[in-house]
Amino acid sequence: MRLLQAFLVVGLTLRGSLTVQAATTFALPNTSATFQTAQPTLTLATWDATDTFATATDSQRTTATASNFSEQDPILDSRRTVNMLAGAPHLLLVVLLSFGRADIKGIYSLPQQGEVVQNKTLNVTDIQGDILIGMKKKLELFYFFSINEPKAFKKKLHTYVVPRITSTFQLLSTSTQPIVCLNLAFTRTGLVSLGITANLGDTPFNRGQFADASNLGDVLSNWISAFAGTKVHGVFLIASDSSSNLVAMVKWLETLFGTDMTKLYTLQGNIRPPPNDGHEMFGFLDGIGQPAVAGFNLVPAPGQQVVSPGVILTGEPGDSRLGSRPKWAKDGSFLVFRQLKQLVPEFNKFLLDNAPPAPTASPSMTLAERAELLGARIVGRWKSGAPVDLTPLVDNPTMGANPLINNKFDFSHTGFNINTDQTHCPFAAHIRKTRPRADLSTPLNAIMRAGIPYGPELSRAEAFSNQSSVLSSSERGLAFVSYQSNIDLGFQFIQTQWANAINFAPGKNPVPGFDLIFGQNAGATRWMSGADIDNPTWKLKMLFDHVISRGGEYFFSPSISAIRDVISV
Repeated sequence: MRLLQAFLVVGLTLRGSLTVQAATTFALPNTSATFQTAQPTLTLATWDATDTFATATDSQRTTATASNFSEQDPILDSRRTVNMLAGAPHLLLVVLLSFGRADIKGIYSLPQQGEVVQNKTLNVTDIQGDILIGMKKKLELFYFFSINEPKAFKKKLHTYVVPRITSTFQLLSTSTQPIVCLNLAFTRTGLVSLGITANLGDTPFNRGQFADASNLGDVLSNWISAFAGTKVHGVFLIASDSSSNLVAMVKWLETLFGTDMTKLYTLQGNIRPPPNDGHEMFGFLDGIGQPAVAGFNLVPAPGQQVVSPGVILTGEPGDSRLGSRPKWAKDGSFLVFRQLKQLVPEFNKFLLDNAPPAPTASPSMTLAERAELLGARIVGRWKSGAPVDLTPLVDNPTMGANPLINNKFDFSHTGFNINTDQTHCPFAAHIRKTRPRADLSTPLNAIMRAGIPYGPELSRAEAFSNQSSVLSSSERGLAFVSYQSNIDLGFQFIQTQWANAINFAPGKNPVPGFDLIFGQNAGATRWMSGADIDNPTWKLKMLFDHVISRGGEYFFSPSISAIRDVISV
């Protein structure tokens, strides 16, 4: 990758964006050509440690009224100048200050716009951008709302919002990426409120997640009140690299809709600051094992599961309910949202308190190293992303950072019985429970994940006390998002039939136990076998959850044309 080469005068604006004051010479990727910018000042969004949206008062966010609504906005109509798409060609700014990487090591490469368009399998200009690749911004706000005046809401949605919805095509190139990305999804009750009563053929979606909570193993007393019942009608997904831009989009939407909708709840997610960017709150690199969608991910990485488009997108080949859905549902996807609170200091203490003795193959391991090993075996990967199936005793950051290697495994090994061998990877490891690979062929159960961490970094006081702060502002975790064409075959199936089921995968000896990361058991004790390499029958018991469901909802994320031509008319 060629780097942007420049001698720069650098200054910080009040909101933490990076301002370049000089003519700049760029070297384009994969070419020897260069060009010089003519602009005297170039402002690039960077990490913004201040959560402007969270710290602003409601009155500050909604001071504008419908009378001064403007369709045009200098921020919202701007284009992005730095690419966060992992593996895609982009310009990398080299300065003396460290602001974090624009891409995340270990994530597979995404296709180019021209490749996907020429392939002609999917209409990427009509598919909402978060579904197949995620927003790839540093910040993402989930804005949950109810609809009060359907007729007025539909008219404004059609006229003003639809043109702003970010497509997959836009996100695949720096030249078309907006500064602020916007996607939109509706619940069943939300669609009905807008006069859309067609059955989309998904029972969990029709019932809503609240009705599914006990089946998922949740403790309802931990749920956020906004998710109780079916009062959420929709969610705006707003993403940018600066929280001030999120505020701008929220202000624009609230000014546009006024009393036509009511904000019920918001949650702001954020990519963690370097060197933990791309890692979830327990510290493990996330988003590595995504499936490759045929016709979109044209060059799958080694070990990447290739699935038919219809496994993720409704109305496409491979959708098991292809003939029973309305035609306008094509190229949509069911969005599962879950707010998963993570007790980070408690989890770290759990690893130290329960670390097995040093394995016979590495008898000199320290307690800290044994705790790291236990965490890796619970997850199935080291924090770097390297799989324990390939490197069982020590982390290999080089492997974790290489998408050509970090998925090239299937839990089978020559000379070992896949139904009894846990010396490589435990049967109940999170990544094995949620994608069993050689344990079981599961092409219809794949999901596309697009979650993002939320909350502040661990404080010194929390780390010292081994206890999470009780302050709501200190809550941290994962804003879990998954896309699938059938919730009952995707998220719901993975949660209830795999992660929560002690006998999955079938035919194993000893019995695998629970997925201690993703699994739920209504707050009761969970356990797994295989945590100790030398004693595979030992049951590691987790007496209380370190990942707590705070609730969520099931949505349908329609194609852009469906919102324009059906839902908003």
